[in-house]
Amino acid sequence: MLHPLIRRGGDPAPLLTAAGLPPHCLTEDSARVPLERYAALYNQVVAALDDEAFGLFAAPLRAGTLEFLCRAAITAPTLAEALHRSGRFLRLLLPELEVTVTRDPAVERATLEIRESRPLGPDRVFALEWLLRLLHGLACWLAGRGIALDAVDFPYPRPTHADDYALIYTANSRFGAPCLKATFAANLLDLPVRRDEAALQRFLDGAPGKITTLYRRDREMVQRVRDVLRDALPELPEQEEVARHLNLSPRTLHRRLEEEGSSFRIIKDALRRDIALSRISKTDQPLSQIAADLGFADPSAFYRAFVNWTGDAPSQYRKRLSRAPREPS
Repeated sequence: MLHPLIRRGGDPAPLLTAAGLPPHCLTEDSARVPLERYAALYNQVVAALDDEAFGLFAAPLRAGTLEFLCRAAITAPTLAEALHRSGRFLRLLLPELEVTVTRDPAVERATLEIRESRPLGPDRVFALEWLLRLLHGLACWLAGRGIALDAVDFPYPRPTHADDYALIYTANSRFGAPCLKATFAANLLDLPVRRDEAALQRFLDGAPGKITTLYRRDREMVQRVRDVLRDALPELPEQEEVARHLNLSPRTLHRRLEEEGSSFRIIKDALRRDIALSRISKTDQPLSQIAADLGFADPSAFYRAFVNWTGDAPSQYRKRLSRAPREPS
């Protein structure tokens, strides 16, 4: 958020102080800040630049842009129409980007696509991250519930902070795609828009930074199941055992996961995949040891699963990653 301001010669220190943040949080990779402080800084930067997109695009998004984006969407009958209107609205203000939503009935999946019609600037990665988070948060607010993203393909190499994507978007985040594509269950497009003028006024109190604090628990049950499975490795308990651990019936657990756009099998597979990718890319741990730690009966089963996840054998993936250039932070 601060990079465009700094690039123009601005001093970030007063904005950090106003948001209650120490200046060293910009220089320490391990530093973390409370979400409400992040939202406060968001609003401080917007006010300083008079740009709700922090100077990321050729033309600024003047104060009030988010309000009128919401006004264009809240009268839509369904989430599908609301997102369609949002894409048209943003096209008027950001000619370098095109936002579309499509539905594929054959696989019961919908895709939110952000395509660049002209090159973005030096903050391209954050610009695309920010716009996806904005649209996702807006969709959740309009529907009055969390919208679980099944997968997101990003059009740039894996950045150094990619591990955080599992918390912000989805654990199934992939890189090097031709354009940004976020997929989710198609039936979510049929959800009615549940917001009106009164709800909008409440929402605008603290906006636009407030949108960063919304729906952080939209996949709470997915995360709880994932934590139980991670703690049990290399053993992998069945759904009934996990349900007992969470003081739920198996049927209730199944329903809660379904409401969040997931399932026990998907979570188990995603956890194994994420840990495998992390260890292969960040450690020299033998593949046989990784397979054992993830509960695979033998290395050949791990090999088949990994090829299914990535299209590469584990050794090929490790070798290719070691040669690939990293996106600057």
